[in-house]
Amino acid sequence: MSDVSSALPLDGAPYDFIVIGAGSAGSVLAARLSEDGRRKVLLLEAGPRDRNPWIHLPMGYSKLYTDGRYNWMYESEPESALHERVLYQPRGKVLGGSSSINGMMYVRGNALDFDDWARAGCAGWAYDDVLPYFRKAEDQSRGENRWHGIGGPLKVSDQSFDHELPNALCRAAAEAGLARNEDFNGASQDGFGYYQMNIHNGRRWSAARGYLAPARKRANLRILTGARAERIVVEGGAARGVLFSHGGQRRYAAAGEVVLSAGTIASPQLLMVSGIGPAEALREHGIASVRDLPEVGANLQDHTCIQLMFRCTKPITVNDIANSLARRIGVGLQYALTRKGYLAETGIYVGGFARSDESQDRPDIQMAMAAWSVVERTAKGARQHPFSGFSFSPEHVNPDARGAVTLRSADPAAPPRIAFNFFQSEYDIRAMTFGIRLVRRISEQPAMQPYIATELQPGKDVQSDAEILQFIRDKAGSDIHAVGTCRMGADAGAVVDPRLRLNGVSGLRVVDASIMPRVVRGNTHAAVVMIAEKAADMILADARR
Repeated sequence: MSDVSSALPLDGAPYDFIVIGAGSAGSVLAARLSEDGRRKVLLLEAGPRDRNPWIHLPMGYSKLYTDGRYNWMYESEPESALHERVLYQPRGKVLGGSSSINGMMYVRGNALDFDDWARAGCAGWAYDDVLPYFRKAEDQSRGENRWHGIGGPLKVSDQSFDHELPNALCRAAAEAGLARNEDFNGASQDGFGYYQMNIHNGRRWSAARGYLAPARKRANLRILTGARAERIVVEGGAARGVLFSHGGQRRYAAAGEVVLSAGTIASPQLLMVSGIGPAEALREHGIASVRDLPEVGANLQDHTCIQLMFRCTKPITVNDIANSLARRIGVGLQYALTRKGYLAETGIYVGGFARSDESQDRPDIQMAMAAWSVVERTAKGARQHPFSGFSFSPEHVNPDARGAVTLRSADPAAPPRIAFNFFQSEYDIRAMTFGIRLVRRISEQPAMQPYIATELQPGKDVQSDAEILQFIRDKAGSDIHAVGTCRMGADAGAVVDPRLRLNGVSGLRVVDASIMPRVVRGNTHAAVVMIAEKAADMILADARR
């Protein structure tokens, strides 16, 4: 093709594998595919290297929330059921991707979530099939058991900072009738307790730190940062390579196989600008169709969340540190000398899982407490209240809502359109209403009374179902766990098959959160690492045939 012939070739010989995106999945793939030293691997990342100190300081993730150097800072289309509000969608643009800017919570999802994938036709993805890959990835600080592994690249640790506020919340949850759960990734997900984190010795443990750092010096792995993929080149029904921009030049790299790991938003966008997607919609943007796949970009799912905020009676919250120069200096010195204290944690300590209807076979509500409260959180940033405060948020993790990622233009640099269609079903509203009432019930228990001066948001005057619904429409948003836009399945409409090969295009796979047929009930990073570990085994097995 003319644009390929005019591009500067990266190397003379094709790579065995080109991985697009160095996020949670891409970091795993690049490390595993290059592990034996024989296969030539190219990893393309649009963002920079992960050198910024705020990336590695656990509490520093708030500094990256609106930093366009490391964050794509996407925004949704106006959400009709949320008063036409635009929802901010931060995504990592750096080695490690979102694992370099996220909240570091290690939650895999419910075991039955993966069994559902298998029942839907995704053979090999039941919980018993994927558990070995969770264990393979993990270096569990508590040691090895049936559910957890040791010696893997991904550090999983208990939180080291003993904080009286989350301890009181755990006691209050027990008073409210919730069982204590010491391991949300073990025998049961139900209950309340402390979250484990991807933190080690007071530092963030991203996919880049765990997987790429040890692999970086391999002669057969080339990592290009500042390399933005523009198009996957498909000829004769097969992916041949990738056109990308790097250093102000247009480059082309050929490959035996291309693995797309750009994430739930960027992966379908890159497929569509490459001519793979709903043909009629692509023609409207002047893009010639090379494979008509109507479901590319469809099936978008995400958890929803809403913050209940409380004024705290004691100066023991992150607000108090943010609002005091002396305390900022103090916690900085504490971290520098001991790698402990507030800066060594995320401020997100405890939470749990519950069922909005006891007839359900697994939880659909997740809760998380954060040791801060904010005036507002938008793409322009967040500002803490000028007094002690904390948040306690319910999250709906089994949504009915389905949206889509679609093109805004044929320009791969233009952000796509993102529509979630949140809170358009009665179940989604009912589940979140239950979550709000449950969080309130816990906060009203005796163990929490010494800590709560008042409920700041929504406030005690919001009590009826109608008033709570208005609160949801005013304040609920995305929990930033989007999945599903390149759905895996065995049916003709699926974007990828259970080996993650693209439907109708050889030499091309998608490996990231976009392949999930249904969102898992929990934070998505751990599941994405598992997906990539399993994909690497499948890719290498197929390459040996």
